[in-house]
Amino acid sequence: MVKNNSSKPNSLVDTVKTVVYAVLIALVIRTFGFEPFNIPSGSMIPTLLVGDYLFVSKSEYGYSKHSFPLSLPLMNGRIFESQPKRGDVAVFKLPSDNTTDYIKRIVGLPGDTIRMKSGRLYLNGILVKREKVNDLVQIERNSGTRLIPQYMEFFPNGTQHLISESWGDQGPLDNTILFKVPADHYFAMG
Repeated sequence: MVKNNSSKPNSLVDTVKTVVYAVLIALVIRTFGFEPFNIPSGSMIPTLLVGDYLFVSKSEYGYSKHSFPLSLPLMNGRIFESQPKRGDVAVFKLPSDNTTDYIKRIVGLPGDTIRMKSGRLYLNGILVKREKVNDLVQIERNSGTRLIPQYMEFFPNGTQHLISESWGDQGPLDNTILFKVPADHYFAMG
């Protein structure tokens, strides 16, 4: 009786095929469906914490060259485009820095004016309403605990979100000039 060893090469080929299919499916999902991101800084506390992971929908605002791995220049502009709304948390790249992902809240839409004055946000010349909520307790390694004021902020479109004031209302960016958001641009904070 002769032993049939033909199943070994087929099992190797089957394994390679399975791995290739899995990688292709993962790339398609990551490119066109959802992509995981890690929160690198505390700029979005308390909404997002340092080290948090989230999955971002890649289809929400359409697709551009930045939707593809390594920002491959496969297209100009966007397809299936929709516009961000005030209050959306968005992941984006700067035109001047195509490698860093920024995770921020959309505050200003095209044509809006934005200004920070004594730590308060002014949108189109109108003070954005905020209400005090419980303080955030932050534990510092060397100095014990610190209370950070938190507020619920209300945008004119009805969107509301929680913000924290780590520096109070007199931090380095709490008094700015008036910014006018150009056409086809958005103003993000966080």
